[in-house]
Amino acid sequence: MTMGRHILIVDDYPDALDIWVLYLGSLGYRVSTAGDGEAALAHAVRLHPDLIVLDLELPRLSGFEVAERLRAHPETKHIPLIAATGYSHMKQIDRARAAGFDQIVIKPCDPDRLVEEIERLLDPTDEPFIQPSHFSVEHGHKNG
Repeated sequence: MTMGRHILIVDDYPDALDIWVLYLGSLGYRVSTAGDGEAALAHAVRLHPDLIVLDLELPRLSGFEVAERLRAHPETKHIPLIAATGYSHMKQIDRARAAGFDQIVIKPCDPDRLVEEIERLLDPTDEPFIQPSHFSVEHGHKNG
């Protein structure tokens, strides 16, 4: 199921990007990266990834702004979005929901947990939900 699925990881920490590229690549995913919000938008439109994992705190455009723009663009509105954040405050989570994220993971995130969430969103028969190892919130955004 994972072979060939394309994941775009967006984070402003190069070490985090390197780790995710190695880990997800070892599982058979094709992985692209971006280090800021503007690059994330450009990559999403150009590459049409199957899913995007997007840090909320980014330079140039925040993850919230990126999600809102992706949802408003006809070519990217259907791409599943996972918010990655170090904040577990309900205000941040509610704002991520409003921006159009399908799921939210709290950093630091267990790699296996993130892969579970990726696979859930890439399998249309599963109902999306959020369940990081130490925090649980339910949300199922329906893309149109």
